[in-house]
Amino acid sequence: MEFRFELALCAALESPDRVVARQLGAGVENPGGRIVDVCVLTPGPEFDRRAAITPDRIPDLAIEAAVGPGEAVPLAAAFDLPPDRAEAVAERAAEVGYLERERRDGRPVVRATARYPGDWVGSLTAIENKPDLGTPGDLAAQLRYDAALGLFDEVVLATASYVTRAHLNRIPESVGVWRFDPDTGEREVVREPTPLDPGAPGVEIREERALRTDVALVDPAAKARKRRRIAERAYGKGWRPDLPACAHATATADGRPYCERFDRVVDPGRDCGAPCDEREPADPPATDRDRLRDERTAWAADPDGDGPRRQSGLSRFL
Repeated sequence: MEFRFELALCAALESPDRVVARQLGAGVENPGGRIVDVCVLTPGPEFDRRAAITPDRIPDLAIEAAVGPGEAVPLAAAFDLPPDRAEAVAERAAEVGYLERERRDGRPVVRATARYPGDWVGSLTAIENKPDLGTPGDLAAQLRYDAALGLFDEVVLATASYVTRAHLNRIPESVGVWRFDPDTGEREVVREPTPLDPGAPGVEIREERALRTDVALVDPAAKARKRRRIAERAYGKGWRPDLPACAHATATADGRPYCERFDRVVDPGRDCGAPCDEREPADPPATDRDRLRDERTAWAADPDGDGPRRQSGLSRFL
């Protein structure tokens, strides 16, 4: 249920004024300590410059390397990494179009194809999905983590349940609440989120126990680096999963995996394959996920084509 809820919400949030992605790591000191269900990125002033570089994720270490679009620099000087690691990062960055590689006097050198823009992200919103508030699990702890760290500009809880005052009292006041119907795509704003301050120091909750909470203090520079990494991951990844390799599989008009045998959206990782008695192996159905994403969001599939199709007002979750 949660997977289908999550994909329906992602589809409903898509807009030419934003980028939507799902399942992104949001820990700083402990990178795997927090996974955000959905992330919404709105463009900043230099978004078009970032979109013009590549539709793919640019490796973090390539962005942080001592290399720009001017004079080519030796690979060893550009990356403070072991040679084999530097080679792998440069190769991937060249594959996605961010670096150019050549040899001079027998030495590998690299040059960036463009200046990496520093102000391409307008805002980042984290959305935690909990369709059934009757089984909240670690929901309160997850939202306390997000509110205390302040990595995102806003944090929202999305649910299909009727939201009571008791529910609201169990989560941080800064967290917004949406009631979302995955069947109709209708969304009711129960409580608006309070803007957080990503530019301020944050507190990363490492572990909560009965009489003790272990935390790490996170400075603004570390948060800024993590926000850029999340934005890059969101831009390159999107939210649509691979479709099942089954004769019964197809896709909805917005690209969600659908099973004609069971007449519903499915989770390919859990519902399909060996666990399914009705599976008939076949090639995955043909669907152009890049075209859908290009048409429905601010992401640009072909930076060398007509260019990014942008925006002036940047509507907020209308």
